[in-house]
Amino acid sequence: MEPNAAPKPAVAVLGAGSWGTALAALIARHGHPVVLWGRNREIVAAIDRDHENPRYLPGLELPPTLRATGDLAEALAGAELVLVVVPSHAFAETLHALAPHRPAGAGVAWATKGFEPGSGRFLHEVAAEVLGDDVPLAVVTGPSFAKEVAAGLPTALTVHSDDAAHAHRVAAALHGPAFRAYTGDDMRGAELGGAMKNVLAVATGVADGMQLGLNARAGLITRGLNEMMRLNHAIGGRSETLMGLAGLGDLVLTCTGDLSRNRRLGLALGRGQSIDEAVAQIGQVVESVQTADEVMRLADRFGVELPIASAVQAVLHGRLTPADGLRQLLAREQKAEYPRDPLC
Repeated sequence: MEPNAAPKPAVAVLGAGSWGTALAALIARHGHPVVLWGRNREIVAAIDRDHENPRYLPGLELPPTLRATGDLAEALAGAELVLVVVPSHAFAETLHALAPHRPAGAGVAWATKGFEPGSGRFLHEVAAEVLGDDVPLAVVTGPSFAKEVAAGLPTALTVHSDDAAHAHRVAAALHGPAFRAYTGDDMRGAELGGAMKNVLAVATGVADGMQLGLNARAGLITRGLNEMMRLNHAIGGRSETLMGLAGLGDLVLTCTGDLSRNRRLGLALGRGQSIDEAVAQIGQVVESVQTADEVMRLADRFGVELPIASAVQAVLHGRLTPADGLRQLLAREQKAEYPRDPLC
């Protein structure tokens, strides 16, 4: 810290998985006091004692200033910013748990991607309901593998919020020599991109697992982006959001990088493994399994046709084999790439 510089805001990061740990380490390296909260006592103890997350980021040294605890109230005490990094199925539960301990004035952000299971609601809708309209909210999203962020490799993300000042506060905590953080105000579009790319990554993984070639992969990514854009238009998101880091950037990374759990799920299915075998082998939450259902719920609600996402959902539920899903997509009628009606 420079002489006479104001102290940096204290941050509580909730969720000690790979992504939560990586973001906590990043923010700690930027000079913020950071406390990382997790449920697993052994992982929390290892982070605090050995400066390593042995399960999710083995072999990567974490900054010695990063503290970890299993006590939620302790993690939140004195925090000026709360960053929630848990799977989407645990998001609402975590917000309910943090609400009574959140220090007055502390804004909340999340790097969780997905929808509320069962209802299909966007996470910013859940957060507003649980925390109230007076709490500043923001979503952190974009192309990012936790392992690379923890290792200090260059990364760019975007922070979207209806509160511009809060978006800048969150981005300032993340921004650093090897990490660029942009800002925006389209939370709905940003959340759609972050969730839907996981479904499309399964499709490209299946194609690569079946050794269908690079042409097929490129076609699936491009037509998958088209599906994202159509649904985004229907829900009122902005097209530029999905042409940026929250959409195209995250889609390309997740569809092509083998660090992606969703891509690895597709690879396994394309090679003939069952979904249970694939998920067990990955050993972590694979968001696409439930996200596919919520994406198709949105599509049905707004009357938007999503052939690739629909095929992925059918494969994940065992209604189609990967080969049958491919044949179904290839059997679709010839049509204009960009019809005049943007929802076609």
